[in-house]
Amino acid sequence: MKQYLIIGNGAAGTMAAEAIRQTDKEGKIVLLTNETLPFYSRMRLPEYVAGQIRENDLIIKKPDWYRERAIDLRTATTIERVDFKARQAFTDTNEAIAYDSLLLASGSTSFIPPVEGRDKQNVFSLRSVADAGILANLPSQLERIVVIGGGLLGLEAGAALLAQGRKVTVVEFFDRLLPRQVDTQGANLLQGLMESMGFEFRLGEITEEITGADAVAGVRLKSGELLSADGVVFAAGVRPDLGLVQGADIETDRAIVVDERMETNVSGVFAAGDVAQYDGVNFCIWPEAVAQGRVAGINMAGGEAIFKNIAPSNRLKVAGIAVASAGEIDADNKFLSDTSIQGDVYRKVVTNEAGETIGCIMIGDLSDFNTIVKTIKGE
Repeated sequence: MKQYLIIGNGAAGTMAAEAIRQTDKEGKIVLLTNETLPFYSRMRLPEYVAGQIRENDLIIKKPDWYRERAIDLRTATTIERVDFKARQAFTDTNEAIAYDSLLLASGSTSFIPPVEGRDKQNVFSLRSVADAGILANLPSQLERIVVIGGGLLGLEAGAALLAQGRKVTVVEFFDRLLPRQVDTQGANLLQGLMESMGFEFRLGEITEEITGADAVAGVRLKSGELLSADGVVFAAGVRPDLGLVQGADIETDRAIVVDERMETNVSGVFAAGDVAQYDGVNFCIWPEAVAQGRVAGINMAGGEAIFKNIAPSNRLKVAGIAVASAGEIDADNKFLSDTSIQGDVYRKVVTNEAGETIGCIMIGDLSDFNTIVKTIKGE
């Protein structure tokens, strides 16, 4: 009987476990996570911070789901190291877990830029349910919060803190919000809508220092402006968690390099999700993690599946505002596009010289987004 070990219980790891069980009815599947919850939605963490849902509402796969599929889920379990030659992983309690096939799906960690003062009290990030629990229970005297990062996570974290009654200023390095998802025109519309909610923004800015003695007192920007602050939330993106492969013979670039089967250069070792890089690409998005996890699981169990890069698409709620984008958003106006703004609704469809639809942005009304995404994918 084959033994499978999956490190990471996010979208990639969970989908892999499901695919293994569908392919191999008898093999033993051990699924490990250093978190306290089974597979849960990171996308809903801001709702938890805002007090709109409970911690239990985050869970996507309940414990019964694992039991019904004979998946040995072990929460609050940290893998300290892996002996890839002996095919054994060791927990922080020095328990050895043998495997025939291993999936590294350890995801990513919050990127904390090397800003002076980042180690002061009341500096936070939002990546895990533990982080969200801290932000959900901030002392009331922390009234002024500076969020560093104007991407999706930063805006969602900011909206959750606004819902708590706090004052929020977002500092973003780029000259627009959501630089990966929308262009300048769409970002300007979004910014106006969010300012009407109470957000303040500093765009095209670099955070130079978090001031204060032991605790946060302010944030100094490169422009010289000093923002008063009682707390700081870093939302400056994520980095693949490569800790388990440091010093190993597994090939890495920005992430762990895999082939179209999601296998690394070491036989029997696979990677998927945020920690994996295929064909030079590592989007760190949910659809990619789901697809890669499924492909990895099938191949680990002796099946045959091939992963093909997908056009990145995002369908989001940003502080309650519907935002979606897919494919080429053409922020630099290199392609042809059909754009329109009507009130709080923005729509942009990007085409190439052959007249083929290659990307889109929608804000406020997403009614035909799925149809356009299918066109982009050639379906």
